[in-house]
Amino acid sequence: MFWQFLGEFIAVFALGFLGIFISWSGKAYGGLIGGIIQMFNVPQYIAVVNKYKEYFGPGEWIGLAAIILVFLAVLVGLLWVIIHYSIRLYKRLFVNKQNDDDLVDEVNRLRRTVIRNNKERNKLIDLCLKSGASSSSVSSVLNDEEETSEKKEESQEQEKENVNNGESRFFKLTEVDALYRDNPPHFTYDNDITLEELCDRFRNWACSEMHLYYEPRVIRLFFAAFATTRIIILQGISGTGKTSLPYAIGQWLDNPSTIASVQPSWRDRTEIFGYFNEFTKRFNETQILKKMYEARYNEQIYLTVIDEANIARVEYYFAELLSILEMPSRDNWIVDICPSGWENDPKFIEKGRFKLPENMWFICTINNDDSTFAISDKVYDRAIPININSKGIPFDVPEEERNKAHECVSYKHLEAMFKEAQEKYKVSEENIKKFNDMDDYVIEHFRLAFGNRIVKQLKEFVPVYVACGGTEIDGLDYVLCNKILRKFESLNLAYIRDEVDGYIQYLNDHFGEENMKESKEYLERLKKLF
Repeated sequence: MFWQFLGEFIAVFALGFLGIFISWSGKAYGGLIGGIIQMFNVPQYIAVVNKYKEYFGPGEWIGLAAIILVFLAVLVGLLWVIIHYSIRLYKRLFVNKQNDDDLVDEVNRLRRTVIRNNKERNKLIDLCLKSGASSSSVSSVLNDEEETSEKKEESQEQEKENVNNGESRFFKLTEVDALYRDNPPHFTYDNDITLEELCDRFRNWACSEMHLYYEPRVIRLFFAAFATTRIIILQGISGTGKTSLPYAIGQWLDNPSTIASVQPSWRDRTEIFGYFNEFTKRFNETQILKKMYEARYNEQIYLTVIDEANIARVEYYFAELLSILEMPSRDNWIVDICPSGWENDPKFIEKGRFKLPENMWFICTINNDDSTFAISDKVYDRAIPININSKGIPFDVPEEERNKAHECVSYKHLEAMFKEAQEKYKVSEENIKKFNDMDDYVIEHFRLAFGNRIVKQLKEFVPVYVACGGTEIDGLDYVLCNKILRKFESLNLAYIRDEVDGYIQYLNDHFGEENMKESKEYLERLKKLF
């Protein structure tokens, strides 16, 4: 009975009730649509105008035009509202749904990345613990790894920003690029001058123009050292002109020397090249690096003076240059300036690396007193030391040599003269044999050996010294005294005292009593130290 009653109720009442609702809803929507259509029934508007136009004057026509404009504005506004909300509805239903799908995909990708990183992290922890590391050290490693990763990401973002802004991290080097690109200097080189003329002209110029007086021997030693190494040591008592000599040569060559005054705090290569500032993302270049970079653009001779070099330990801040300049191939004279390269780095900085110029020499001035450090054999062996222990004596310059202009000599011509001298004034085979025999004598009596490097330097130094106006025996004497006998200072002088006289006699027998005077005088001074 119940189910029969329920069926009759639905059939009679519910369907009747809903039928009325649906019927009037249809009429409402139909009326709304019909009303909208009638709003745009233009013929009806024209009929109304035609019915009343015979009563219109100028004022009425103007009023009619205003009504039509207002009507059109309302219609346009209504259309704009309909289109605007239709577009918003479309975006909400379709576009936002697509964006939500993209976000879901990105979240899933990040979730997978986190899971993978956690697995790698757990593997790293397991490896550290298996190797016996403590939990604190494992935490330290992981923290360092995270910090390094964050810093790397920040550095890459900053790098991209700077490159996009067109900024260079090398301010001074970029200035050099701009100078040689926009207004390159012009140099006229004297490629006819000889080595002997080079020494004489500079000595006369220094006397007449700068009132600096140098013995001819000192000038010859200085230029002969150029042929042997890129590192020269000027040593002696204060006030004898150690710094003024390379300074004056730079002025004479029309290319002022760079003078870097060493500070006691110098400990590493950043004092020579500079350093990259991780906060500003710029490289703090030194004046030395700027001159190195400039030297790549031309053939002038560049001198860099490391003044008071042994106030700090030379083998600390100069270690990298000592190793690089020792390489026989100049193609390997490359130093790492930055870990990576930027697109807008200077011309000669390639992938963060810089090739050292071939036309730069480093002159280290040192004082040997209680306030300085001793120079290690590592430095002395790679350099040519020149002693300046006496004050220059004024002399008269020939009239024709006075007021002469500066010289401008290219390093290629200078090196060509070195090679020519080394072929023309080769050390005699007799003297080479004497030096080899002397090596055996020194090993036997003093437990020292001077090795192949010194013999190589001898073959390069002595011929150029001869071409500068000296003699072969004096050149040999200088190398023996300053490269070999100097090592005796590191020995127990009491132990070698009895051997000194025998060594002096050995020099007399092999080179003659009138020769090797500097070496003999040095040995006599050693005896007086007891």
